[in-house]
Amino acid sequence: MVKEQLKGEVLIPPPLSLSDEIRIVSPAGCIAKEYLDGAKQVLETWGLRVSEGKYAGGSYGRFSGTKEERIADLQTALDDPRVQAILCSRGGYGLAQIADALDLSAFCRKPKWLIGFSDITVLHSLLTSRNIASIHGIMAKHLSELSAEDESVKGLRNILWGARPSYHIPAQSTNREGEARGILKGGNLSVLMGLRGSDFDLHPEGSILFIEDVGEKPYQVDRMMQNLRLSGILKKLSGVIVGHFSDYEEDASMRQNLKEIIAEAASECPGPICFGFPAGHENNNLPLILGTNVELKVEASGAQLRF
Repeated sequence: MVKEQLKGEVLIPPPLSLSDEIRIVSPAGCIAKEYLDGAKQVLETWGLRVSEGKYAGGSYGRFSGTKEERIADLQTALDDPRVQAILCSRGGYGLAQIADALDLSAFCRKPKWLIGFSDITVLHSLLTSRNIASIHGIMAKHLSELSAEDESVKGLRNILWGARPSYHIPAQSTNREGEARGILKGGNLSVLMGLRGSDFDLHPEGSILFIEDVGEKPYQVDRMMQNLRLSGILKKLSGVIVGHFSDYEEDASMRQNLKEIIAEAASECPGPICFGFPAGHENNNLPLILGTNVELKVEASGAQLRF
């Protein structure tokens, strides 16, 4: 059980090599077999050996398996010394049910890359609290459907092979200029809000917060941002990066568009604010290394994020 942010050096999993094993697991929602098969084929073209968790293709209502089955699959992947990386097949919902049952003792001694986004934010938050880096990036569906030359695909492969990305993001009217360094944290805003008050809650000091979401109405996003404001989280951050907010309709009765709603609340942050980062629930989902130090520089000409 994680009681507080651990102190110490950030642990970066080692880069992959040809013939290393990557395990696909489904710790939350169930997924169509075609996406598992498609992801496996792509990863094999990278020279990796691909294995699947016992219940990766299972179905138990909206979940891939019972709580016990999902815990067993994920725990086995975390502990297995033959596995050098873990790809979560999809998000959905379910990790909040099981995250506190995981034993990270072996994983912390020999960390490996864990990949995913959306509900996988729970696992990113857990690993960040243990000072272990992880990858907010595409999962099985995108691997199956996107071109091998897609920037999201190439970016993930490059990170797994040891590269550290540097991104330039076009200027946005809602940006705030400035420079900051800090530990990159965050992920899906709704999932992060579901962790508030728990052992997996955000520790904002010395952090740059990344947020994205999908299908949330503007007033719902405002409610979540106001929680971060009222609780003092935003005042303690070093910077904010806003990714995709997708599949919603603007609400004229709010008297602001969604970007303005987020920008007004985020203005409590004393550091730079970057809008328009291409990550979240869209095809253009560039990988981010969460839990590691980054440099964010926002200028009139645009923003840069360096790892």
